[in-house]
Amino acid sequence: MSFAHKSRIAVLRGGPSSEYEISLKTGESILKSLPSKYEGVDVLISKEGVWHVAGMEKTPEEALRHIDVAFIALHGHYGEDGKIQRVLEHLGVPFTGSGSLASAIAMNKRSTKEALSSLRDKVKLAAHKVFSREEIAEKGAYGIFREIFHPSIVKPLSSGSSFGITVVKSFLGLEEALAKALEHGDFVMVEEFIEGREATCGIIEGFRGEDSYALLPVEIVAPPLAPFFDYESKYNGSSQHICPAHFDEETSRAIQEASRAVHEGLGLRHYSRSDFVVHPKRGVYFIEVNTLPGLTEHSLLPTSVKAVGLSLSDMIAHVIELARAKK
Repeated sequence: MSFAHKSRIAVLRGGPSSEYEISLKTGESILKSLPSKYEGVDVLISKEGVWHVAGMEKTPEEALRHIDVAFIALHGHYGEDGKIQRVLEHLGVPFTGSGSLASAIAMNKRSTKEALSSLRDKVKLAAHKVFSREEIAEKGAYGIFREIFHPSIVKPLSSGSSFGITVVKSFLGLEEALAKALEHGDFVMVEEFIEGREATCGIIEGFRGEDSYALLPVEIVAPPLAPFFDYESKYNGSSQHICPAHFDEETSRAIQEASRAVHEGLGLRHYSRSDFVVHPKRGVYFIEVNTLPGLTEHSLLPTSVKAVGLSLSDMIAHVIELARAKK
């Protein structure tokens, strides 16, 4: 009796970033949702960057030996900034998600805006300035305050899950906001704070006959006391995810078109999820893109996947086959 060979899928989770715990949950969800035609291999990367398989320390080469596809379930630094992608590209292992260069560009908020600046007819960008640690020390909070927009949102240049982000509505909160952002890197972006309804929209490539299929937008309703969809709102279950979102048809279409333009404009691959704020008069503004969005049962992308009649297992299989085909 012969048995068909199951494709071996290494699920990479954990990693040396502040989003370690979230990555563990995404990886667990992927392993549980893998269709039976695949054999899942749980590859845990510690906070120190050490790879493990079945509790045993491994080099990346050892961990990925006889692996058909690596499914990246990492978030934040090392996972979304191109580092793990460079390792996999060097080893010649097919992997899910965007390549190293596109990942690095998308992780950096300044390079993302620069790359999208030629698409302003499709992707509206809020006014912004970037300050280095040295500039902040030299100018001080008062000097920075004179140069920025009011109100502003202060954020690290490269970070995910809303770590280190603060809305500043007066001078009193600026110094603390700058210090908080600098905990996550040497550069800070200060952006015009656009108040409005928050939304997100996922893209899946090669689905239903479209190169970049835009899922239904999800409206994110943060709890009343949250200034925006911050870290606590994302993961403590206090926010509402409404899908299909209660936007009019024109707004929903604008969100979908902008999400598609971001995905294609940045050269992303397989799937992504872009976040937006919808101002009642000024329209849809791009916030940031997630090249490896969360895939837990409570995450935003699976919510919109389910809304178009696709199971998480089917979506995972689709992405794996894109990776196997090297598309």
